Amino acid sequence: MTSPAKPFVVHVPDAELELLRKKLDLARFPDELEGAAWEYGAPLADIKRLTAHWRDSFNWRKAEKAMNEIPQFTTDIEVDGFGTLNIHFAHQRSKVENAIPLLFVHGWPGHFLEVRKLLPLLTSDSPDHPSFHVVSPSLPGYGFSEAPTKPGFAGYQYAEVLNKLMLSLGYDEYVYQGGDWGHILGVYVANRYGHKHLKAWLSNMPGYRPPTLFTHPLIFLEMLTMPFNKSLADVFTAIKQFPKKHGGFVFLQATVPQTIGYSLTDSPVGLLAWIYEKLHEVVDNYPWTDDEVLEWISIYWFSRAGPTATARMYYEMTGGHKHDVFEGTKWTSVPFGASHFPREPPRVPKSWAHMVGKVVFESEHDAGGHFAAVEQPEKLAGDLRKMFGKGGPAYGVVSGKDGY
Repeated sequence: MTSPAKPFVVHVPDAELELLRKKLDLARFPDELEGAAWEYGAPLADIKRLTAHWRDSFNWRKAEKAMNEIPQFTTDIEVDGFGTLNIHFAHQRSKVENAIPLLFVHGWPGHFLEVRKLLPLLTSDSPDHPSFHVVSPSLPGYGFSEAPTKPGFAGYQYAEVLNKLMLSLGYDEYVYQGGDWGHILGVYVANRYGHKHLKAWLSNMPGYRPPTLFTHPLIFLEMLTMPFNKSLADVFTAIKQFPKKHGGFVFLQATVPQTIGYSLTDSPVGLLAWIYEKLHEVVDNYPWTDDEVLEWISIYWFSRAGPTATARMYYEMTGGHKHDVFEGTKWTSVPFGASHFPREPPRVPKSWAHMVGKVVFESEHDAGGHFAAVEQPEKLAGDLRKMFGKGGPAYGVVSGKDGY
């Protein structure tokens, strides 16, 4: 059961802004080894600079005003076994009546505003490309959405929320785009609601669990060619290096999210460093401005449930690091598209996309990293247009909504 959507305006109380300033003013910083740079994590000089700007000159009210230019709403969604959650989402409709309903899903450490640069591109009216009605929710526990209060809220519960949200808006059929958790949850949505509701989807992080000789023999045998295939060997070297270099946060959030949560919830500087390091490491030389970074971190700081709820997702999705994030899913015949960006950190062989779904579209880009919608919005929008536009492999998948 869902309730009618209600308009939502971002407005953080003055008292919360004042409390943040006080905490920033009282911040204590660690020391740093000489010449450490990024080798040990977020550099001290960067965090001190960002902290000072956050405290003294970052204009949250200006950021709020810009956010509120995007139509936003909340609605109550009942989740089987978990009660009702109040879910926040952005919903930008196209002027094209037959626009394609598109569900855009973020990940961690992302948020609903990742869609911002895509909105004018995807909702524009042109005879040359399809137009979309775009829905970008804050996942439960993120941004301005309510968080679950019981253990066990995992892949199929998130999928239930996402599907019920689209149905509540009158989109009985829709398409989907996601990366990071957005990709992973897309697998769950396709498994549970594919064909009937989810008609096709595009991922910018198109991976799955490693193949075995019994589950995907041809893809597994491809791995045996590594000694003679340098490009494949390079991909597997990167796969092995990722958890060693960047996997610490995954292990902590998947095993002791409550413990790390005290620091993330009480210390704005701790939260800043925790997320800023990820923003730096997973992009393709994207020139983050200090205001962009602080708006990003502020959404976590001022979030409805607090940042611990987002860390807890890693525990629930892996059973406390006991299984992979695709537990209980399998290949589906839902049409699937894969956008490959060169600096996507958990990049896997292109063939692995075929373990996710029926691959009907693939693109290979020469620039871009983990946050494709932010770094390369034109390229990502272009992929959606090619996949769902006239002559594309998923043209007309939504009944009566071809985008023109």
